[in-house]
This record gives sequence, C-alpha cells and structure tokens, in this order.
Amino acid sequence: MQRLYDFIRRHPTSVDSFWAVMLFGFSMVWAVQVPTGTGPRLAALAVITLLCAVVALRRRAPEKMLVLTIALGIVQLVIDVEVNPADWAMLVIVYTIAASDGPRWASRLALFSGLSAATLAQLRWPAEKDGTIIPAIFFAVVLTLPFALAWVLGDSMRTRRAYFAELEERAARLEKEREAQSKVAVAAERARIARELHDVVAHNVSVMVVQADGAAYVMDASPAQAKQALETISTTGRQALAEMRRLLGVLRTGEKPESGEYVPQPDVEQIEDLVEQVRSAGLTVDFKVEGTPRPLPSGVELTAYRIVQEALTNARKHGGPDVGASVRLVYFDDGLGLLVEDDGRGAAHELYEDGGADGRGHGLIGMRERVGMVGGTLDAGPRAGGGFRISALLPLKPTH
Repeated sequence: MQRLYDFIRRHPTSVDSFWAVMLFGFSMVWAVQVPTGTGPRLAALAVITLLCAVVALRRRAPEKMLVLTIALGIVQLVIDVEVNPADWAMLVIVYTIAASDGPRWASRLALFSGLSAATLAQLRWPAEKDGTIIPAIFFAVVLTLPFALAWVLGDSMRTRRAYFAELEERAARLEKEREAQSKVAVAAERARIARELHDVVAHNVSVMVVQADGAAYVMDASPAQAKQALETISTTGRQALAEMRRLLGVLRTGEKPESGEYVPQPDVEQIEDLVEQVRSAGLTVDFKVEGTPRPLPSGVELTAYRIVQEALTNARKHGGPDVGASVRLVYFDDGLGLLVEDDGRGAAHELYEDGGADGRGHGLIGMRERVGMVGGTLDAGPRAGGGFRISALLPLKPTH
C-alpha cells in the first residue's frame, strides 16, 4: 500500500490520465445512447474528449484547463450538448484550482463559474417543460452545492498545506537557531576552559621554572636550598595537577575523580596562600586586605583569585630582576576592589593594549573576559612611576 501511495505521489499526471480514460469511457456510453444527428454527435464527442483532457492535465496547467473548461461550457450551451458524465471535469477543475497555490483570480473565477454552471444549465435545459420554475430552481440549488463544496474543500486543502509549510519552515529556522546557539555555547565554553588552562599552567609552570633555575644555581654551593627549591617544585606541580583534574572533571558528564570529589574552586581566602607561594618563588609581595571580609558570589571569588594570580605571574615574567609587587583587596558595600601593582619594567605596549602578539598577552585578554562576565570593570597599564598596574572592580550583584 505504501509503494502504491508513493507511486501516486511521484506520478500525478499518470493517475489523472487513468481517471480521464475512465471518464471518457462512461461519456462514450452516454454519447452512443443519446439519439442525435451526425454533426451534433461529432461536436459532443469533441467536447467530451476535451473535458477528459482537462482531467488529465489539471495539475500540469490548472489555469489553462480552467479557461478551457469555461470555454467548453459555453460551447455546450451554444450547440446544445446536454449535461453528460464528462461535465464531471468542471467539478474536478474547480477543486484543483481552489487547492492549488496559483493566483487568487483563478480561484475566484473557478468559484464564480462553478456557482453559475448549474443555473445556466437549468436555463438552457430546464427540468420541467410545463412552464413552472420551481423544479428548475430546486435543481439549480441542488446542483450548485457540489461546486461550492468542491471549492471550499480545495481552499481548505490549500490553507492546510500552507500552514504545514509554515510549520516546517519555522521548525527549520528554530533548528538553525539552536545550532547557532550551540556553537556559541561551545565557543564560550572553549574560551572559559582556555582561560582556566592558561591561569593554571602559566602561574604554576612559571613558579616551577624559577625554582628549577634557582636549584640548579645553588646545587653545589647550598644543597639545602636546592632541596627546598625541589620541594617547592613538587608542591607546585601537585597543585597544578589538582587544578587540572578539577578543570577536566567539569568536562566529564556523570563521572567523578578517584578521590570521590573535585578540588574546590579557588576563592578569595586562597589569595593569601597564592601570595605565600609567589613569595617562596622569590617575588617580594606586600598583601593587604581593607574592609570587612564576607562571603562573595562564587563567580566573583574565582575571578578575583584568577586576576591576582595572572597579575603576579606577569610581574614575574615581565617585571625583570628584583621586582616587587603589592596586592590590595578592598571590600566595598556593593563590590570588591582589586589593585595589583609592581615596580618592575612593565610590559610591552602591545601586550596590554592590542590584545597580545605572537601568542602573548592572552592573560590580560582572559582577565577582561572574566571581569566582563561578572559585570565588572578592569584597568590595566603602566604606572606613572614605572612598573605595571592592574585595577579591577567586581560588583556583588549581577548587572542588567
């Protein structure tokens, strides 16, 4: 049954031609039985043949077939070819025109022609010959109803088809929008992961490099200091691995680390531990907290930690020898202020202004993105008296 339905949908003209042949056969039976002369019989055969052709070609050229049907109806009236089975084609073409997506003038013309056909037929071939008009009116009304129903059914099919086409178009548009949103979400997640990886790797690896260089330098002269540096490298490496596991754990859906729980996200309280770690790596840092410490939103705490971490990493990388830094945390009523300064030689202009060059300067880009995500502001650039300065204000409530 499905194969037959598929064949009908793929070959509509063939199906219409089959029904046209069937209609032609019934019409020939009528033509043979009607007593008439040779001339009128030939004219009736011509009209019947053309009306059957209308059925066969109704979906290939509906507007032309409508005009041909109206012309054949007028010919029937003029040459006195009475109503016959082939006139079924008029009903079919009215439905076809109403159901098609063609011009609206054709649909209106089909409706007008269909509603007029029965009345004209009764005027030309009245049902009763005794002069009364009541039977003629009755038959005209009865025969007009099929044309009206055919047009209404066809127009309903056209409206239904247009409605489903609109639904399909809307579904396709929504699918494209979902794909676009998914791509945006993936890009945002990749950027977030990249920031986290940069913060973890850049900070911890820089500490390990500094300690490794120091250990190599004092290996022979002071084995105790070398041993302490190696222990710092080991501790820093473990911290880096722990943060990497936490970060990668976010990417595993439904999985847990072997320890059973993830490492907590860094927060403001751990900034002091971060400063101690940097001090042990050889960077002099002055750390102060102003205001009354209190719990902050997790996003603000993580952002504050990462900003301080990146700022101190940059001070070590770009500040030069004997650089010193200061970290200030200020608790306001409506936000958290951060100020990280160093007295080194600062960074190249393109690193903090143009977004980085040759793969550098991505730390400051990450800072700006993090601060923007919590609705804060960031200012980064060289100090008037030398060195580099990073200032940020993180609001405690999200901005709209």
